[in-house]
Amino acid sequence: MESEVHLEIVGLLKKQNFQVAKSIAEGLKHKFPTSFVNPTLQPLLESDWDVYISSRREELQGEVWQYSASLMCFVNGHLLGDEKELSRWAQQQWGFTFYRPQALYAAITEEYYRQHLRSTGHVFVYMDIEIGGEAAGRLLFELFSDVCPKTCKNFKALCTGEAGMSQKQLELCYKGSLFHRVVPNGWVQGGDITPAGKGNGGESIYGPTFEDESFAMSHNKRGILGMANQGPHSNGSQFYITLQPAPWMDRNYVAFGQVVEGTEVLKTLEEVPTYNERPKLDCRIVECGRFDP
Repeated sequence: MESEVHLEIVGLLKKQNFQVAKSIAEGLKHKFPTSFVNPTLQPLLESDWDVYISSRREELQGEVWQYSASLMCFVNGHLLGDEKELSRWAQQQWGFTFYRPQALYAAITEEYYRQHLRSTGHVFVYMDIEIGGEAAGRLLFELFSDVCPKTCKNFKALCTGEAGMSQKQLELCYKGSLFHRVVPNGWVQGGDITPAGKGNGGESIYGPTFEDESFAMSHNKRGILGMANQGPHSNGSQFYITLQPAPWMDRNYVAFGQVVEGTEVLKTLEEVPTYNERPKLDCRIVECGRFDP
C-alpha cells in the first residue's frame, strides 16, 4: 500500500490564493480519502508571514530566495509552489480540478480574515501614515488587552480620541502627531501629542503618567508595540515599535501589542533618512482609530 500524501498550505490569510489552495487540498482529501491525510493549513497574518518566509529562506536557501508569492504549498514536505502549481499538480497527478468564482473566493477570504481577528478576543487599532506628505499605508495593531488592560485602554483611547481634552487642554489623540525618532536596527518611536511633537512630551488618558502594568510580554521579535518611558512608572502617550528582537527591553519597558498588518509601512518608516535619529521627512499619523473586524 502506498503511503498517504500530506499537503501543507502556508500563506497570508488576507489573500484569496490561500482560500484557493485550501479548497484544492480539502477537495483532494474529500475525493481520495484513503490517499491523502488531512491537509495542514497554516493561515498567517502579515507579520507572521514575514517571519515564516525569512526562516524558510534560511532553511531552503536558493530554492525560495527569490520567492515572491504570498503562499507556499508543500507535498510531503517538498515545496511545490503557489496555488497555480498546486492546481496543475492536482490535475496532472490526480485528474482533479476545482473551480469557484473569484467573487466567492473574495467573500470567503474577507470573512475568514475577520473571523480570525475576532477569535483572538483582542482589540485592534489602526494608524494611517504619511511620509513627506505622501500616503505610506496603514499599520494595524493587535492589543493584548488580557495581559495589559490599562495600557491597552490608554493606547486605544489615544487612537480614537474618545478621551477628549486633558486637564492641561491637550487633545488626547495621536491624529496629526509624528514619529519623531528612528533608531536603526532598534525601534521607531512616536506618540508625543504636544503641539511641538519633538519627543519630549505627551500625556496619558489617566493624567501626565501612569504606572508600569506588566512585563509579561517579551520583545522577542520585530513589530512589538510598547510604551516609551523616562524611567519606572512614567508611561504617557509615547510608544515604540521594535525593528528586531530586543530582550534587553523586557524588564524596563511595557510591551502590550504587536503590528499584525503593515509590514511594508514599518519598513518604509525604518528606511526614512535621519539626522541624529530624527527623521528628515515628516512621518505623520494622519488618521487613527479602532478597527472592528
